[in-house]
Amino acid sequence: MTARIGVVTFPGSLDDRDTQRAIKLAGADPVALWHKDKDLKQVDAVVLPGGFSYGDYLRAGAISRFSPVMETVIEQAKSGMPVLGICNGFQVLTEAHLLPGAMLGNNHLHFICRDQKLRVENAETSWTADYESGQEIHIPLKNMDGRYVADERTLDMLEAEGRVAFRYVDVNPNGSLRDIAGITNEAGNVVGLMPHPEHAVEPLVGSGRTDGLPFFTSILKKLVTA
Repeated sequence: MTARIGVVTFPGSLDDRDTQRAIKLAGADPVALWHKDKDLKQVDAVVLPGGFSYGDYLRAGAISRFSPVMETVIEQAKSGMPVLGICNGFQVLTEAHLLPGAMLGNNHLHFICRDQKLRVENAETSWTADYESGQEIHIPLKNMDGRYVADERTLDMLEAEGRVAFRYVDVNPNGSLRDIAGITNEAGNVVGLMPHPEHAVEPLVGSGRTDGLPFFTSILKKLVTA
């Protein structure tokens, strides 16, 4: 039986179709989920895609966090369902308190779009198992509110528990504290990442690299062996 991975569409989502394509390329069945529907349609995992949900009013992800679908996503994530938040999805995960910290505007106050080098710090989560710890990859980055912040106690906790999943290398593009590009929850089933792996899954489109595909093959193998 093929794994089913849901992709939530909020008003203002931009990368939901790209994420569905990446899931299909990895060998799973993408399932479209609507923000007003609490039913997750019996999916095995969920991706919250990038974009500007609800126009990023109040704060990026602040309104989406209260969408009906998030009530079920939060409940299922706490029960162990794998959830990946990409860019705006990462922002939603922090607003929903599934991940600690917050996302603020880039320190240079400009939207940024670039191919970004990352280092894999944790290759043991549900979404990173097909990488190797210390591996350097290139993933497209595009955001306005991508600066990850948290208090020193939270940052020290993330470092001590190995919950920094990805770190920016060479250039910190948005002022994120300790060069953090992505984090995971304690159980490793919830991961938030600011760059966009769905734009690096095949050589002919996007960045021309496939460095992002292991996100989606990792979760597929996790679900098949679970």
